[in-house]
Amino acid sequence: MRKPRDYDAELKALTDKARQLKTRKTSQLGELVNATGADALSAEVLAGALLDAATTTDAARKEAWRKKGAAFFSEGGKGARTGTGSEHPSNLGSTATEPGSAQLPLGEPGAA
Repeated sequence: MRKPRDYDAELKALTDKARQLKTRKTSQLGELVNATGADALSAEVLAGALLDAATTTDAARKEAWRKKGAAFFSEGGKGARTGTGSEHPSNLGSTATEPGSAQLPLGEPGAA
């Protein structure tokens, strides 16, 4: 005779795993903000830049952000604070990384 499945326990385990993944993703996003030097920006400037990045439809701009983000990760985060002038708030809209466009180590796809 087969043992009946405990759906409540399975659901609780999945809920706990999703919560862990969401917490890890949030932590890693905070670490990314620190690693890029964006923690020096005010919350309003950072939010505005991210909103601009999230709503842009310019494919060329997104690709440029993706390449810059990929280079950041391949260099191990080095060069994030180089004197390129890109960290100036007036340039932030053209240099912020597109959320979700790079292969970020932020947890499993579709999690949270």
